[in-house]
Amino acid sequence: MAADPVPSPEQVSELKDKYTNAGQGQVFTFYDSLSSEEQAQLYKQLAAFDPLYINKIAAKALTPQTTESDKPTLEPLPDSARASILDSDKQTQDEWWKRGLQLIADNKVAVVLMAGGQGTRLGSSAPKGCFDIGLPSHKSLFQIQAERIARLQVLASEQREQTGSPVVPWYVMTSGPTRKATEDFFKTNNYFGLNPEQVIIFEQGVLPCISNDGKILLESKSRVAVAPDGNGGIYNALVDAKVLDDMARRGIEHVHAYCVDNCLVKVADPVFIGYCASQDVDIGTKVVRKRNATEPVGLILTKNGKPDVVEYSEIDPDVAAEEDPAQPGVLKFRAANIVNHYYSFRFLKSIPEWAANLPHHIARKKIPYADLESGNTVKPEKPNGIKLEQFVFDVFPLIELSKFSCMEVKREDEFSPLKNARGTGEDDPDTSRHDIMAQGRRWLEAAGAKFAEGVEDGVEVSPLVSYCGEGLQSYADTTLEAVDRIE
Repeated sequence: MAADPVPSPEQVSELKDKYTNAGQGQVFTFYDSLSSEEQAQLYKQLAAFDPLYINKIAAKALTPQTTESDKPTLEPLPDSARASILDSDKQTQDEWWKRGLQLIADNKVAVVLMAGGQGTRLGSSAPKGCFDIGLPSHKSLFQIQAERIARLQVLASEQREQTGSPVVPWYVMTSGPTRKATEDFFKTNNYFGLNPEQVIIFEQGVLPCISNDGKILLESKSRVAVAPDGNGGIYNALVDAKVLDDMARRGIEHVHAYCVDNCLVKVADPVFIGYCASQDVDIGTKVVRKRNATEPVGLILTKNGKPDVVEYSEIDPDVAAEEDPAQPGVLKFRAANIVNHYYSFRFLKSIPEWAANLPHHIARKKIPYADLESGNTVKPEKPNGIKLEQFVFDVFPLIELSKFSCMEVKREDEFSPLKNARGTGEDDPDTSRHDIMAQGRRWLEAAGAKFAEGVEDGVEVSPLVSYCGEGLQSYADTTLEAVDRIE
């Protein structure tokens, strides 16, 4: 990797004045004592930020406007803005599927994967997508999702009029610490059978970490402490990494975005794409039904007439427990957010018009920092600063309700997040493995297969064999025993 170019004294002076005038001159405390290589690295890092902008968003996040006298009006999404797989008839779902699959066949669909996280909680320093959840095949999350794309391309090719196979480009957003490991993992595994040209790996942005008194923190004498800008950073990253330019070149019109840790995710789901396209919306989102009134999940609803996500802690317990008048026994506010979204490309093209208006949220953290007297790195014992981040759903209130839609899906078919270390018993590798194996068994039973008496375990059905239960007719009237995977 080529060394960063050494800045001229004039360039350094100009940048130093910029930070000093913004009250952030402390970042140059050790500059003169650094090697030329370290100076070049620090200069490059600082030149990427606007200190006045950092001051502005930090101040806004630390002192949010409060209008406690104006209690927000919360309502479920209207029927016109929602659909449910639990309630929709098969004919309607088939129509959505056919429309979505045709759009895939016509090369109009792309996928954006938010894959910036490391598997730290799982006991791994590798990107979370590299994690093996313990399936009989030992496939990683990345491989499972890549093979779903491959299967969809096969299904779509069957109704494609043009020559050549359809292509679903896969844009994989990493963070700085996970980018190289992600790239290496894909190369080592030959992109899991996909064409390398359809897998585009790009990096989300970072923001400086801020001390409790509003100062940009140095991580060391030659480096600013930074953190990824949250999953809401996806919007700026799509522009800065030229992803939107690539989508435009390919003629993309519909985009599916999701998080890497959901092993059941239906990547580029034709039903979801077809539904959102038929509604002509700019943003769509999948939800699962909230388990009970106290489940700590964000809810998708309307807030003061606009689509929004409201955290569990923001809803009065009595309101959370209200039942739907039309469905006794079912919660009124039940649409649990699973960070699984649709975007029209026409909307994503407008990112430069509104991205700067999205709010930043603060996370108070223990942030290692360089002592400005000694230069030594200090590891604090209690939170000493904040990390600034944006949330992907912060854009929802910016659009009209008529351009927003929500699809309720079955949790057991589409949502099994990997959050915790093995043995936790909830949202861990064991539950992820169980949920994929149980789904495979349901698919086989629906196709007419039977399991020998006493066989309680599930079956891993390779995504290359079946995307959502199709293609298993050959197992009809077959009795299965001692089968743990179908490839």
